Amino acid sequence: MALSQQIWSQAAIINGWMASPRIGVLVAQLGTPDAPTTSALRRYLRQFLGDQRVVEQDPIAWWFVLNFLILPRRPARSAALYRRVWTEKGSPLLLYSLAQAEGLRSRLGAAVRVEVGMRYGNPSIAAALERLQDCDRVLIFPMFPQYSSATTGSVHDAVFEHYGRTRVIPALRIVPPYYQHPAYVDALAAIARQELAKLSWKPQRVLLSYHGIPQRFVDSGDVYAQHCEATTAALRRVLTEPLQQSYQSRFGREEWLKPYTDETLTRLPGEGVTQLAVMCPGFTADCLETIDEIGREGRHTFLESGGKEFGLLPCLNDSTAWLDAMARITREELAGWLD
Repeated sequence: MALSQQIWSQAAIINGWMASPRIGVLVAQLGTPDAPTTSALRRYLRQFLGDQRVVEQDPIAWWFVLNFLILPRRPARSAALYRRVWTEKGSPLLLYSLAQAEGLRSRLGAAVRVEVGMRYGNPSIAAALERLQDCDRVLIFPMFPQYSSATTGSVHDAVFEHYGRTRVIPALRIVPPYYQHPAYVDALAAIARQELAKLSWKPQRVLLSYHGIPQRFVDSGDVYAQHCEATTAALRRVLTEPLQQSYQSRFGREEWLKPYTDETLTRLPGEGVTQLAVMCPGFTADCLETIDEIGREGRHTFLESGGKEFGLLPCLNDSTAWLDAMARITREELAGWLD
């Protein structure tokens, strides 16, 4: 090697130019309160419902509605609901998110650091990115397969807001919506087959219940409904059971995406469907909306309407199929960084 090349090589090593890049992955979830208490829910709902991505209303008028009509009343009711799903170790959503991060970490190896960040609540996205501050390159992995401004878009806001306050910004990549990625669809299908096989009865139909958003959002250009329909179409190609799609968790009086899950559960027994399984493909981890809204309230609605058998299939959670899928998606998005 020529002397000049040796000098440049040594200088590069000294300055870290040839060192392997420090890579971080942020597993980004929507959020959870710190505890199933009124005070904790008030903090959580103030942050959640104060996000203009979630509630697209006149900010001044909404501030008065939120602080004088909603926050004085809703936190106590929401806390009672969260107490029904809370575990001895804490929030199911947080526990599954931490398990997903650990599973991803073990699959990627020491070259990649993985942190969990919540858009609302703790650990926050900002705190997670602080823990990755010495990484040269960071991949953001939103736990929302289907894009919506109110979820993925809001995570983007939080990430860019954080880096807008930092002097050194790493190279950034964001996992694109993976609503029909083969790894995601195969993981859903694996969970469905596994859980349906455990039932002592055969469902006449499987209802795919996605979280809803206001119809107004879609009319304004949000692609969420298209992504949900594409996921349903992908599952129809790999599952043999009859599938039906609906939307849950509507809030307020305006029209949301239809058909509504609660109305569908009321109507199906009258149409002859008395044995039903429900799956929530848009949720990568079980939470209040799956465990309680569907597993408890949805079950009651269906059985009270004449249904005979009801089964809620678990979300992807920390299943081997999903952790393997997360690792595959992550490696694809880290292409060129891990080489």
